[in-house]
Amino acid sequence: MATKVPDKLPIKMLHDRILVEVDRESGERRSSGGIVIPATAAMGARRLVWSRVVAAGPHARSVQVDDRVLFDPEDKAEVEVQGETYVVMRERDVHAVAADRLGDESAGLYL
Repeated sequence: MATKVPDKLPIKMLHDRILVEVDRESGERRSSGGIVIPATAAMGARRLVWSRVVAAGPHARSVQVDDRVLFDPEDKAEVEVQGETYVVMRERDVHAVAADRLGDESAGLYL
């Protein structure tokens, strides 16, 4: 089934591919004390990011549109659709899924 990116062209993802929108605020972070940490600040470990799923292929088993997914931004392929930047990835590259529908499940995503 084709998913319509808000106010954009219909997009149909194939196989287990998912399309997520890039979080514009993922660059800057705030510490627990309220200090703004710029995106250019060096970190010791790789940082995973959360994004919202815009479209999912027919073989994506644990991810649905509007879920929030956690992934490694270093392992991503970006695509621009009518001026908006999105990330295309395989479902297996997702580390976690956050959604209200997962409330009572003991395990979320298969890895």
